[in-house]
Amino acid sequence: MESEPGGELYVYKNNQRLRCGHTTGSCATAAAKAAVTIMLSKKSLSEVSITTPNGTVLNLPVLDVKISENSVSCAVRKDGGDDIDATHGALVYAEVSFIGSGINIDGGKGVGKVTKKGLDQPVGNAAINSVPRQTIFQAVKEVCTLYNYSGGVDVIISVPEGEQIAEKTFNPRLGIMGGISIIGTTGIVEPMSQEALVETIRTEMKMRLANGSAVILAVPGNYGEDFSQTVCSVPAEQMVKCSNFIGETIDSAVEFGAQGLLFISNIGKFVKVAGGIMNTHSRNADCRLEILTAHAALAGADNKILLRIMDSVMTEDALDVLSENNLLQPVMKSITDKINFYLDNRAKGQVITGAIIFSSNHGMLGKTENADKLLKILEDAP
Repeated sequence: MESEPGGELYVYKNNQRLRCGHTTGSCATAAAKAAVTIMLSKKSLSEVSITTPNGTVLNLPVLDVKISENSVSCAVRKDGGDDIDATHGALVYAEVSFIGSGINIDGGKGVGKVTKKGLDQPVGNAAINSVPRQTIFQAVKEVCTLYNYSGGVDVIISVPEGEQIAEKTFNPRLGIMGGISIIGTTGIVEPMSQEALVETIRTEMKMRLANGSAVILAVPGNYGEDFSQTVCSVPAEQMVKCSNFIGETIDSAVEFGAQGLLFISNIGKFVKVAGGIMNTHSRNADCRLEILTAHAALAGADNKILLRIMDSVMTEDALDVLSENNLLQPVMKSITDKINFYLDNRAKGQVITGAIIFSSNHGMLGKTENADKLLKILEDAP
């Protein structure tokens, strides 16, 4: 990460120079610090400085200041940098009032409420995660100390557009209702960061397990979610979307004590797992046709068929070649055996793993040895 004289932060990802942004947690912290500063100093404020959890100093504009006899409210705008997400551009407000004792932090309009166990906050709390709560607390305490104020401070964080924004996020799947979450472990948004995606997977899995799931059903994306409805009765909202992060999903299942983990995936993504590839994004590896060709050779395909498979544009085209030559079943058996091997190898015997593989044109292609067992546990669950 590098900075420029104007304070902008940049990172390099995939040979691109990308501008960083700041999290909703940083916005809430800055807004709270600005509001309490205005309240105690009796002076206007157009910019506020905070230090994020990773040590970065941010100077952020203070917007929409409202002053009343007993409270001050102001906002800071969320900036996703070059990694624009659903919250980019939203105003995050903090309203502070001096009542009671201690520093109390809660959520207002547009900040979601936690309704399920296993998330960062207890059921019933506002979805303001632990790190932002701590940075808000420290920033408010710092200002109170500076102005020799020892009374109580109530801080209400709100996002007026939060309820509408939340519909575009994973929050409803996670059991966070009525708004967005105030999040951020570093305070900085790095473009194309895998950490945020993996953390979403971990959070969703932890929540499913805390609410009684023994086996996790993981789907890489919408295709897997749709096909799952044809082979099991598990509602879509109870599936964990694991994207390309197969390895991290297995690691999380082990860490959180899952009994089993079942993947349902399109062959186009999961054929890579038969080659031991645990992050299936194309920029990491794209050897789908090579793997299919190798297993076709093991199944006895001649050189002409192998060349046709290697010359295919899409995985589905290669499957057509296999089907035409009565090789689809033995090749899929060989591939699912290898998928089973690599899933088990990653899990190290600490969680039962399985996979069901399908294609858009050919339907069900294969199951690993534990797939039906895991599927039964999922369907028998209350």
